[in-house]
Order: sequence, then structure tokens, then C-alpha cells
Amino acid sequence: MAKKTKKAVILLSGGLDSATTLAIAKSRGFKCFALTFRYGQKHSIETKAAKKIAGFLGAFQHIIIDISPSIFKNSALTDKSIKVPLDRKIDPSKIPVTYVPARNTIFLSYALAFAESIGSFDIFIGVNATDYSGYPDCRGEYIKAFEKMANLATAAAVQKKGRYKIHTPIIKMSKSQIIKTGVSLGVDYSLTHSCYNPGKNGKPCGRCDSCRLRLNGFAQAGLKDPIKYAER
Repeated sequence: MAKKTKKAVILLSGGLDSATTLAIAKSRGFKCFALTFRYGQKHSIETKAAKKIAGFLGAFQHIIIDISPSIFKNSALTDKSIKVPLDRKIDPSKIPVTYVPARNTIFLSYALAFAESIGSFDIFIGVNATDYSGYPDCRGEYIKAFEKMANLATAAAVQKKGRYKIHTPIIKMSKSQIIKTGVSLGVDYSLTHSCYNPGKNGKPCGRCDSCRLRLNGFAQAGLKDPIKYAER
């Protein structure tokens, strides 16, 4: 009898990290179900990027979920009155204004509900604690706590049908290592979008935390970023 392919739920934002995470999950033989969220972001570019990535990497299913933006206050990514910091010195000890309140907890909760409904015990998220901007919900201790909660809060786990695992394959990688891994797995990074502050033409600014981490990662990897940036 042929071995049954395991299902995995992948959180897919449209960025470099989540695209690499989807590619890793596929390389491990998982049947991938991708989830993307519209939660009031100032732009829809990343959602469009997620669609392209899901198609290119062959996700079995890609679902886009709408969450009311009214619950995400005081973040530069959702509040038009708050400017995205540019050219700042990145200090991981300080939480930047681009932090979105409890975002990963909410996204992982959706992923957990979907995983239980399709009989999956594997969830992949592209959090990174090496080259990151100080977000508390990107740390390993947070992921461990959520995983523990997942195995206490679901019927499937309590009935011992399986044990939930939150996979964080890139959490200890540098940005250059992430990029090299993705390239080795065939990720087309021209499809991804990482910028917090794109211009009206959609081009990334090259100056926000996310752009700078990305550009530095490509430079350290000895590769050229395939996307075009706005003129500085």
C-alpha cells in the first residue's frame, strides 16, 4: 500500500521568508495547504504575491482569509496615520511600530482550526529570530508555548489522534541562509514582496526594516535581488 502523503498548513504572507518556508514544506513531502490573510494592510501587493507563490510552488490549496482591520490598532502596517520608519538603526531589543498586535497568534489560531478540520497535525510558519526586527511573536519560546496550547485545546490532540507540531524551519537561519536555501529549492524570489512601504507603482522602497534586511541578505549571499526597487 502506498504511503499516505501528510498534509501541512502553511502560513503564506507573500514575502521571502514564507515563500521559502512553503518550499521547505514541499521538499519534505507534505501536501501543502496555504493560508494568506487580508487584515487591513495598507497595500494589497503581498496578497497578490502570495497567490503567485502558491501557484508557482504548487500548493494543493490556497485560501485567502479576511480579518476585520478594526482589531489591529496602532501599527504602522495598518494605520494610515502612522508612518513606516525608514533608514532606522534596527535594534532587536526594541519592538518597532510595524508590530501588528498579536498577529501571529491570530494567524496560527486560524491555521490550527484549519489543520484540525482537514486532519493535519503540521503547521509551518516562517518566523525568524536571527535577522528580525524585534517582534515578540517570532521567538522560539513563543512558538513552543503555542504548540503546547494547540495540543491542549483541540479534540484531535486530546483524543490522541495525533500531536500538533508548529514547524519553524528558518527560525535560526540568517537572511542569507534563507535565500540560499530557497534558491536551492527553486524559489523564484521575483514573485515575492517584502516591503512595508511600497510606492504607488508597487515598487519596494528599499529603506524600511524589511527591505533593508532583504537587501542585506542577498548581498551576503552573493546574489542579486531580482525585484526592482524605487529610485532613492
